[in-house]
Amino acid sequence: MFNLPIGLRAKVGVLSLFLLCLPWLGYEYVWEMEKYLRLGQEKTLEGTTQALATALHERPKLFDSQASFLTQVEKGRDLYAYPLAGPIQLDGKLNDWQPYRHRSLYYANDYQVYKREQDTPLNVGFTHMVGKYAGYLYGFFEVTDPSVIYRGKNSLSIDRNDHIAIATLAPDGQFRRYIVATTQDGWISAFELPEDPALTTPVTPEVKIQGQWHKTANGYNVELRIPLHMVGSKLGFAIYDVNQGSVRQLDAIVGTSAIDDVAKLGTVLVPSPEIENIIKGMAHNSSRIWVVDKHGRVLAKSGDIRSDNSVWSRSTIEKEGTNPWDKFKQQYLYPLYYKILTIPSKDFIDSLQDSTVLQGSHINLALSGKQGSTWRLTPDSKAVVLAAASPIWIDDKVMGVVIAEETTHGIRTLRNKALEKLFNVILTIMSMGTLALFFFASNISSRIRKLRDEAEQAIDTQGRIKKAIKGSKVRDEIGDLSRSFASIVSRLGQYTHYLENMSSRLSHELRTPVAVVRSSLEHLGLQTLTSDSRKYVDRAQEGVNRLNMILNNMSEATRLEESLTHAEKSLFPLEKVISGCMQGYQMTYPEQLFKIDIDSQPMWVDGVPEYIAQLMDKLIANALEFSHPGSAIEVSLNCRAKTAYLSIANTGAALPENMSQQIFESMVSVRSQQVQDKPHLGLGLYIARLICLFHQGKIRARNRTGNHGDESGVEMLIELPISKEKSV
Repeated sequence: MFNLPIGLRAKVGVLSLFLLCLPWLGYEYVWEMEKYLRLGQEKTLEGTTQALATALHERPKLFDSQASFLTQVEKGRDLYAYPLAGPIQLDGKLNDWQPYRHRSLYYANDYQVYKREQDTPLNVGFTHMVGKYAGYLYGFFEVTDPSVIYRGKNSLSIDRNDHIAIATLAPDGQFRRYIVATTQDGWISAFELPEDPALTTPVTPEVKIQGQWHKTANGYNVELRIPLHMVGSKLGFAIYDVNQGSVRQLDAIVGTSAIDDVAKLGTVLVPSPEIENIIKGMAHNSSRIWVVDKHGRVLAKSGDIRSDNSVWSRSTIEKEGTNPWDKFKQQYLYPLYYKILTIPSKDFIDSLQDSTVLQGSHINLALSGKQGSTWRLTPDSKAVVLAAASPIWIDDKVMGVVIAEETTHGIRTLRNKALEKLFNVILTIMSMGTLALFFFASNISSRIRKLRDEAEQAIDTQGRIKKAIKGSKVRDEIGDLSRSFASIVSRLGQYTHYLENMSSRLSHELRTPVAVVRSSLEHLGLQTLTSDSRKYVDRAQEGVNRLNMILNNMSEATRLEESLTHAEKSLFPLEKVISGCMQGYQMTYPEQLFKIDIDSQPMWVDGVPEYIAQLMDKLIANALEFSHPGSAIEVSLNCRAKTAYLSIANTGAALPENMSQQIFESMVSVRSQQVQDKPHLGLGLYIARLICLFHQGKIRARNRTGNHGDESGVEMLIELPISKEKSV
């Protein structure tokens, strides 16, 4: 696994990502707040329904005595007068009924009241519905009848033809029957029959029942209207089918209910205007109020859930600011926020807008005598609607339910406003916090880099102290580290200075005792000694000579360092100096094989040729000492890009690992102590490095690789700059 170089600023930047937990925590907090707001809205809406239900308790006159008090409602028999948006044009074409056609029912075999011949199929049926508008009960009949029989123009009978019979229990408690018959297409003729069902005469024209008869290809259509004050809580319609014949016999009767007896009549529920007046005040807020009977049929409705003027939404109204910060929020921040948030839509599908029968768990709970509430999602998933219900009590019985509905748009808008403010605050805090952390990390990293640069500049590649480190005055951990480095470098400089001068001090201090010992041994050697004594004197003399050689080597390095500081440079041909040195080595070491490759191109170097010769002496001596017997020492010199490259390579032991640079330090040697026949202080290559640095060059060592991949010797590489001032 790789260790990636990550700086302090990058690490602090990564750590600052934990600040992203703040918006997440804030977001979760706002969501929890929204849950409590929804719970509060639910309790508020339940309180609204309870208050309205209290206004309707124990008021039986508000509920239809027949329709609302039924134990069971039969579809088709018990009618519901749907609220109409406007008056119906009575033309028999049924165009005005198109928005309401989905509420109509088809009456055929299941609603057969009478049939003359039971074995023959029923040929008559009709589609029907009733509606209420402005004090009138409207209705239409789309009758299927293969043979339409009109009333004779001169006939006194009104029931020997196709006709519509109407029966109702009038508000005054009287059972009343009517017949709608016509001699031709056009305006209908209505007649009131006697109260006794067995009588069909005498008849009285009823001009308050108005309508239009329109023949069609399949039968005929009838549109009519009846004043509501003529209609009671019980109502029934029947289509009488009379076929052509000599006697015009009645073939069949199909109707909403039988109309010959008041007990057989079905009911009709007309939305209560009194209840509407009570709940009308709720139309001024965003709640929609329903009042239904115990069968779920709507008695009254008020309000619209699409309006958005509830207390929740009013609390979020915010004036548009004109200062730069408000403009910045409007133009840049809010579009970013609303990629996550959603704006409540007022254009959603309200599936219950025109409902006449309501169902639901909250209504069932209210009908059992308890308050209930439920949440539902609109079909287009654009809005969430809360509905609460409370029971209406009459004589310890639940006779109806008050239902209140509201959307959660106000709460969602309130939540969005809270999240906007939260995001603004968090964005500001995160930006300021991140910038502060970034600048703090930058300050720390710059101080650490400065301390690193000072430490690198204080010590050169050879480990010498070049300059001191100035300790920081800042009272923190990095300041303490800087002062510690300054103290360490100062003490290390003192110790290095002591080591650098130790050789000259030792050389100076040891020469006097060495001279005393040498003179004493010389005087002792002039005397007559036994063979054993002579042997010990010779050994002592040999030790003094070795000690003197050590002192000379130490003095040589010291003298060279001193002479380099005062030496005068001049231009000299490097290739001639190297060639002359190699000729001398070939004469001095005739038994050693040398392979020489010296470029004849002039290479002028600014320096001292005697020091270059001394450099060659040290390198050749080193190569001779480590070469295998019979192997050649390879010397090459060439010029590339204004730089002279000198290489001296021998075949022999390789350098130990990590010693390619340390061997050029003072008093460093890789020779085995068991094979040394003379003292070595490791100063030869140290002197070679001093000479290369004096000539602004470089020296390095590397192991050679043999033909089979094994290490088989060491190569010394020297780079010296060539002067541009003289050319041949």
